[in-house]
Formats: sequence, C-alpha cells, structure tokens
Amino acid sequence: MANESSALMKVIGIILMVAGAGLAYWGYQMSGSIGSQLTQAISGAASDAVMIRYIGGAASFLAGLFLLVKG
Repeated sequence: MANESSALMKVIGIILMVAGAGLAYWGYQMSGSIGSQLTQAISGAASDAVMIRYIGGAASFLAGLFLLVKG
C-alpha cells in the first residue's frame, strides 16, 4: 500500500513539473506578444497575465519536484 502511494506521488510530481514548465513557456510566449511588449514599454514591467503564468509555473514546478524527490 505504501509503495502504491509513493508511486502515485511521483506520478503527480511529474505531472506538476510538466504543467509548471508548460505554464512558464506559455508566459514566455505571451511576453513576446505585441500587447505585452507595449505594456512593458509603457510601464517598465511585464503584464499581469505573463507574471501570473511565470509565478504559477515556478510554483507548480517546485511542488512537483518536491513530490518527486520526497516520494
């Protein structure tokens, strides 16, 4: 039973890592859009949508890495 739980945690960890990398990549793609570049030129900072994807991607990736190592 404990072995199944450990395997499940590793699978969930891998899924979270892949999702986190995908979110970060999506944020990177969004940062290259014309609207985002315009916002960055005017305000000097990345748009909120880009930052949400960067932060969400990093948090998801780190949570997945933790589950993968712990499990």
